[in-house]
Amino acid sequence: MKEQKATADDAQPSSSPASFFSEERIVLIIAIISGFLTPFDGSATNIALPFISGEFHMDAVSLSWVATAYLLASALVIVPFGKIADIHGRKKVFLAGLSIFTLASLLMTMVPSTPALIGMRVIQGAGSGMIFGTAVAILTSVVPKQRRGRALGIYITSVYLGLTLGPPLGGVLTQYFGWRSIFLVNVPIGVAAVLLIIWKLKGEWADCPTERLDRAGSLIYAVGLVAMMYGFSQLPSVTGGALIAVGLVTISAFIWYERRVPTPVLDMRLFVENRVFLFSNLAALINYSATFAVTFLLSLDLQYTKGFTPEHAGLILVAQAFMMMIVSPVAGRLSDRIEPRVVASIGMGCTALGLGLFSLFLTESTPLWSILSILMLLGVGAGLFSSPNTNAIMSSVDRRFYGVASGMNGTMRLLGQMLSMGIASMIFAIVIGRVEIVPALYPQFVISVHDTFILFTILCVVGIYASYARGNTH
Repeated sequence: MKEQKATADDAQPSSSPASFFSEERIVLIIAIISGFLTPFDGSATNIALPFISGEFHMDAVSLSWVATAYLLASALVIVPFGKIADIHGRKKVFLAGLSIFTLASLLMTMVPSTPALIGMRVIQGAGSGMIFGTAVAILTSVVPKQRRGRALGIYITSVYLGLTLGPPLGGVLTQYFGWRSIFLVNVPIGVAAVLLIIWKLKGEWADCPTERLDRAGSLIYAVGLVAMMYGFSQLPSVTGGALIAVGLVTISAFIWYERRVPTPVLDMRLFVENRVFLFSNLAALINYSATFAVTFLLSLDLQYTKGFTPEHAGLILVAQAFMMMIVSPVAGRLSDRIEPRVVASIGMGCTALGLGLFSLFLTESTPLWSILSILMLLGVGAGLFSSPNTNAIMSSVDRRFYGVASGMNGTMRLLGQMLSMGIASMIFAIVIGRVEIVPALYPQFVISVHDTFILFTILCVVGIYASYARGNTH
């Protein structure tokens, strides 16, 4: 195994320079493909939601579970499989996750009912969690520290490229070939990436081969996470509140237990003794909690209240992701030179401003130029935040924690995304109720969107403090 090879802590790679750079390029290409694939799927699916709702007659809350089921499954596996990757090899877990995601995408084209649809999204999400729990860890293992910000910037650019192309291509595919065609597109891309890994990626990275997986801790973590997130989707009912309470108690028990086992699935010292790691992950959680549902909300708003086709709605939503794609590599390079907390905090501030503008000005009569301008501001904010924040997280830990750190970074992203969808679902349930959105309910829908953006703005303002309070990494 190449456990000592091309790590971020090495001044020089252990292999020859030519061999090293060849491997670095291969890993970056594979990371770019995988980084594109899952966000493309998610953003394209958001555009297709009204058509999925029409075929299966789903209410607003059930429709949100098309995204939430995927995110929950990803969050359940990403930390345990990050640890498994540290023990048994990051490439093995990455390859397995990519294979599962690709197969589930193929099966998504055949689902006959709402339960089958949600179930297959769970399998897709599990594969996605395995991918994201190891992609950044492999990239960090191979690329030296002095080039890490640049490499992460390129990787995150591929993520934003997926987000950029997802809405317009998803709109075109949905309008002319049906919503199932979105998932069919994943298949050849996934197969190509799997073949490239088998053919070209010969190394393996496992820095904790003598440790064992903490199965009990993984189970406690899963139970707590499911209880919290399912409970959040059931608010404002008493059942929802009870499930959230159970989840909080279980997560507290998980933290207590993990501090007492010799090989925890999540080493709590990373949070207790590492201020940069703690606040960087908190900032990521807040950022994604405040921003992920924006595309979901605007996709519905543009198609329901403003009458745009999926194709046109997708083209409008490109504005945000396009700016992310442009700004992210620049922000990544900046974070190699100046403190990541400065760049990321500016990005969080831009995001808070954009969300605040939506909460004030988004109505049924808001002009298109105004929506596009605010989306572009949100894109700049996200681009300035993501690369530096990821760089800070991965640079703050020893190499033996790369898999866990990558998994935790992904977990904060997924938890934030689920919380974002949970907030939107909760407000829908309170204002609209658990019914299908029809023209008579459009005024209540607009109120729901407005209230959601107010909460997101407040979250992001708090996130500015979390981002800046992390301290220095250079």
